[in-house]
Amino acid sequence: MATVTPLRASKPTARDLLGGIKVIDVDTHISEPHDLWTSRAPARLKPMMPRIAGEGADRKWVIGDNIHLATRSANSAIMRDGSKIKGMDFMQIEVPDVHAGASNVFERVKMMDEQGIHAQIAYPNVLGFGGQRAMKVDEELRVASIRIFNDAMADVQKDSGQRIFPMALLPWWDVEKAVQETERCLKLGLKGININSDPQDHGLPSLGERHWDRLWEACTANDIPVNFHIGASDSSSSWYFSSTWPERNESERLAMGGLMLFIGNLRVVANILLSRFLERHPKLKVVSVESGAGWIPYLLEALEYMSGEAGIDYSPSPTEVFNRQIYACTFFERKNFVQTIRQVGADNIMFETDFPHPACLYPDGLDYMVDAIAEMTVEERFKIFSGNAARVYNLDIS
Repeated sequence: MATVTPLRASKPTARDLLGGIKVIDVDTHISEPHDLWTSRAPARLKPMMPRIAGEGADRKWVIGDNIHLATRSANSAIMRDGSKIKGMDFMQIEVPDVHAGASNVFERVKMMDEQGIHAQIAYPNVLGFGGQRAMKVDEELRVASIRIFNDAMADVQKDSGQRIFPMALLPWWDVEKAVQETERCLKLGLKGININSDPQDHGLPSLGERHWDRLWEACTANDIPVNFHIGASDSSSSWYFSSTWPERNESERLAMGGLMLFIGNLRVVANILLSRFLERHPKLKVVSVESGAGWIPYLLEALEYMSGEAGIDYSPSPTEVFNRQIYACTFFERKNFVQTIRQVGADNIMFETDFPHPACLYPDGLDYMVDAIAEMTVEERFKIFSGNAARVYNLDIS
């Protein structure tokens, strides 16, 4: 008589483990449609707005009097058929050829449903992650470009059924205009601001100076976060191009450049803590976007040690300030992720996919994380994948 081997229970999927949790993906990007600005601009400014110009290999995003703004790339490594491009080839692919969800809000929501994602936070591409490329033109044009972008993003949020939440760009070179745009975007329903991390690159005071208190006070009063996306300034994005030894090929440069962009936010967070401006604004929420979390315990310990050796006396300590006010976004870290959560604190880490950029977790970012999720407690799963983001961005997950 044949022996019947009992069937083993299948390994739980990420969605099994996250059952009942409304997953919030805290870093994605919008591949701006070619007519995003020109279709909304007044007739007088329409010819100067961000737009695609040129033919063939010379096609590119320009602004003003054909000033180069960005490559023609949709900044998406996900093709229309769902396949993912490796290496630098994505730089030659335009919006019509990439995944429809990169730019179309209804297709994005459909993809989110397929991926098990309840909501997404979204960031720009063309004007720079912190809007820094707008500085290439006169103030009237850059202000108009940013306002039009924010208006378009408010429509994205509305059309998504309050599931995609773009962060507002600011005219950060003028603190009063930045406050005004923050308040205008709040009336549009946007949930946070995205700012240049290094205004001193343009002769302005650094963000640790009291010059910026008016903006931080507005954010605190309205309980909205300040987001620092990697590569959000001239100096931080230059690391991408200058960090790799010259003999490396393009793919190696892409890998090294991405790594150094993450490390660039270590510098930003360290400066935030060293400047101590969060001590003046103890309820201000700060988010380090796309930079990961594994380096945070090292940063905090190193900063406290080196500060002590330099004779700097902190009270509260950088660790206490971080735990109170700073949040990290991470995607590909999984080998030591649970240990990182417990070192940094489960209240200070959020999950992202970076869709549709080259490094993004696709086609199923949740399953990529399944082994790490399995090691987490139920409470940790909720906080990392939903609860923290809902609290930081004031999203309804009831």
